Amino acid sequence: MSDVVIPSTGAAAVPALPAIPLREIVPWAVLAGLLALLAVWFVGAEQGALALFDGNVVHEFVHDARHLLGFPCH
Repeated sequence: MSDVVIPSTGAAAVPALPAIPLREIVPWAVLAGLLALLAVWFVGAEQGALALFDGNVVHEFVHDARHLLGFPCH
């Protein structure tokens, strides 16, 4: 029939998860945090007093996100 061996306890074998060293996680966590701060800055502050770009292009691109996150824009 088949060569599958079922343990007598009836419990399935659970593979162990590999340990990830904190030294490998920290740089990626810092990068993710900086990208998140950059995204929040573009949504909340761009086209205001700290504008980097002229015109309303960025404002219109993130307009709905501003309202979703509670930033006033008009």
